[in-house]
Amino acid sequence: MELLTDFSLMQIAAAIAAALGAAFIRGLAGFGMAILLVPILALALSPVEAVLVTNVLGAMIGLAEIRTIIRGAEKSAWVVSLLVVLATAPGLYLLSITSAPLARLLIALIALSAFFAMFLPRRSAEQPGAVQTGCVGLTSGLLTGFAGMPGPPVVPYYLGRAIPKEVAKPSMLLIFTIAAASGLGSGAAIGILDLSMVWLGVLLFPAVLAGNYLGALAFGTVSDTAWRIWVMAVLAITAAASLIRLLTA
Repeated sequence: MELLTDFSLMQIAAAIAAALGAAFIRGLAGFGMAILLVPILALALSPVEAVLVTNVLGAMIGLAEIRTIIRGAEKSAWVVSLLVVLATAPGLYLLSITSAPLARLLIALIALSAFFAMFLPRRSAEQPGAVQTGCVGLTSGLLTGFAGMPGPPVVPYYLGRAIPKEVAKPSMLLIFTIAAASGLGSGAAIGILDLSMVWLGVLLFPAVLAGNYLGALAFGTVSDTAWRIWVMAVLAITAAASLIRLLTA
C-alpha cells in the first residue's frame, strides 16, 4: 500500500464515493462513468491521474462482463473501437502538455457537449456510413486520451438512432472498454502511467463492481422509452454540473 501514499485519505474516500455513483450510472445507462468520474476525480487529482485511474476502472469492469458485451454489440462498435485505439495516444499526449487549469476547463466543456448532442434529430436504425463512423471513432479516441471520455461522440451515434437499448448499451460498452485499455497502453508507452494510479484503480474497483451491479439490475426493469429518458436526465445533470464548475472557476 506504500504505492498509495501519493494520495490522501480524503482523496481516496472521495474517489470511492464517486466511483460507486458513477458505476451505477454505467450499469443502468451503458455510459457515463467517465463523464461523471473524471471531472470529480480531477478536483482532487491532477487531470492526467484522473483520466488514467478512470481508464483502469473502465478496463477492469469491461473485462468483467466482456462476454455479454460482445454478444450484444453492433458490428459498427468494432470499427469505432479500432479508430479509438489509433487516436488515443495523440489525445493523451495533448493532455500531458496542457496546463491543469486549462485541462479541467476543457474536460468540463467536453462533458457539457454530450448533453447538447442528444438534441440532434433522431435517425433511423440503419447503421451510418463510413465517413460518419470514422469521425466518431477518431474523435472518441482523441477524447479518450485527453479527457478519459470516449462517450460524447459515441452516445449520440447509438442513442440518436432507433435501435433497442439491448443493442445500444453493449455497443457503447465495447467501445468504452477498448478505449480504456487503449488509454492505459498509451499512458504506459509515453511514460505517464505509474503504479500508484493502478493501485488506486484497484482500490476503487469493488465500489465500481457494486455500483455497476445495482445499475444493471435497474436496466433490466425499465422500458426502452424510460431508459432513454433516464439517459437524457444523466446527461442533463452532467451538463449542469459542468456549467456550474465553469461559472464558479
